[in-house]
Amino acid sequence: MRLGIIGQPGAGKPAIFEALTGIAIAPGDKNEDHVGTIHVPDKRVDYLSRLYHPHKTTYAQVEYFLPGFAKHEDTGRKETDTPGAWTRIRNCDALIHVLRNFTLYGMDDPAPGNDFSAMEEEMILADLLVVEKRLERLEKDQKRGKKPNPEEYDLLSRCRDALEGETPLRKKVELASSPLLKGFALLSSKPVLVLLNNPDDDPELPELPEQMARETCISIRGELERELSQIDKEEAALFFEEYQIENTAADRVIRHSYAILGLISFFTVGEDEVKAWTIKKDTLAVDAAGTIHSDMKKGFIRAEVLAYNDLKEAGSSKEARKKGTVRLEGKTYRVQDGDIINFRFNV
Repeated sequence: MRLGIIGQPGAGKPAIFEALTGIAIAPGDKNEDHVGTIHVPDKRVDYLSRLYHPHKTTYAQVEYFLPGFAKHEDTGRKETDTPGAWTRIRNCDALIHVLRNFTLYGMDDPAPGNDFSAMEEEMILADLLVVEKRLERLEKDQKRGKKPNPEEYDLLSRCRDALEGETPLRKKVELASSPLLKGFALLSSKPVLVLLNNPDDDPELPELPEQMARETCISIRGELERELSQIDKEEAALFFEEYQIENTAADRVIRHSYAILGLISFFTVGEDEVKAWTIKKDTLAVDAAGTIHSDMKKGFIRAEVLAYNDLKEAGSSKEARKKGTVRLEGKTYRVQDGDIINFRFNV
């Protein structure tokens, strides 16, 4: 899972990146792109590792991408002020939109609603340019005697209508999820998690305008949590209690990111490795097998499934078998969050 961090200048994006990844950005490196990969905290993986004592424990991973602010030599404009800058985050699975909700010397009072709308407009414009360019190409090809894919042309035309109406494509589920449009990596089709970056003494969400209220919004005290991410865990725990922080910024962002992307986790266990796998909700067992290895999908026979809660209640897989909670499922079984699966296959 790759998450791109976006927002207006002064929103505190570097602080958010540091809070989420624990990676400090040197003052002279803020013009560079930054990538941070962390493992997804999961108490279920912790428990399974204690139970099976594997040689290796592998958590799911999430990657955060923070684009830098390099300038164009010819104009001096920041890339983030131009539609071309969006190219660098098009390969992200979802976007984290950081909004300033704190006062900053030399800048206007915070106006998260206005900043949100401005960024939405930029993404819509960037997508409209991509869609119109492709439609023009298809129309030229048609005049030259080439027959365009009618479904692609129809989908792109519907995208253009929505974008011209200032509607982000993520609001049009049939367009946002279309396999034919996936290659265009349209920005406004990506799920968005809105982070209200608050001052240290304010943990609450502000009153949200209607447009933002329809999004998944959470508050974060970015500067405070950035500082906490840089200190010892035991020392940080004292500050968490003092500032009434129940979960770290990374925990909250990951949980909401999984939700907006419709992701779940299943597990494979054994003496060699306990591993968490990330898949889309409602993924079929045969396709889940394919996330591990293509041969598993090709030679799929059965999936031996044990729900995590059933294992924990039984105390061991042996006891779970005695209780009859281990079951065999076929190709069309829809994998559930927390399933522990052993795939039987033959190639």
